[in-house]
Amino acid sequence: MPAVSHLRLGVNIDHVATIRNARGGRHPDPVRAAKLAIAAGADGITAHLREDRRHISDDDIARLKAEIAKPLNLEMAATTEMIAIALRTRPHATCLVPERRAERTTEGGLDAAGGRSELAGKIAALRDAGIRVSLFIAADRAQIEAAAAMAAPVIEIHTGAWCHALFDDNKAAAEAEWRRIREGAKLAKSLGLEVHAGHGLDYASAEAIASLPELVELNIGHFLIGEAVFTGLAETVKAMRAAMDRGRAAMAM
Repeated sequence: MPAVSHLRLGVNIDHVATIRNARGGRHPDPVRAAKLAIAAGADGITAHLREDRRHISDDDIARLKAEIAKPLNLEMAATTEMIAIALRTRPHATCLVPERRAERTTEGGLDAAGGRSELAGKIAALRDAGIRVSLFIAADRAQIEAAAAMAAPVIEIHTGAWCHALFDDNKAAAEAEWRRIREGAKLAKSLGLEVHAGHGLDYASAEAIASLPELVELNIGHFLIGEAVFTGLAETVKAMRAAMDRGRAAMAM
């Protein structure tokens, strides 16, 4: 397949809801944030409905599905409850992630290889309902091959370890993680999977990873919401879009 020229940007609005929930009430409204992000250039909206509802709520998901004009990507654990919510809500896409109550954020990739017996039926149910299914996994051969074997059409490569190594200025670790991401993306595409990436990305790392021709979409949230405190959400999304476009342009050089 030819390289994708336009790299999609999915904006995760979870932490708008985190701020709202700190005091209760309705402000700031994650649905309003989603609409602002779309107007500024986002290609879709991601929201993680956690078991403990620590940020996004069921009502947020219902409103997002009803009110936004771009695809909704429902990030969720592969539990019976969440599968039922997805089948009832019918978002454009779901991204299955590991989830623990004690974690601050998603700490690693889903164990697709070890959980094939549990995941396969759930992936099939979502796919049969017309919902695109993505698995949030590390860029490891066993995980990628398991995703392909279960006919999950999309993987999202967990970029957290690479981003943490960049932040810590650990050049050796960053280079090793970059090689793993690059090779994993190539393998996934060769197996017919659509390849996304996300977790911990900022302007610089998003620009760098956008140069990988196998990537179709980046999903970015925490950094964008944090930067929006200083520059506003629309300007932050525009700046991220510009960074990704620079990286994609470098791909052709």
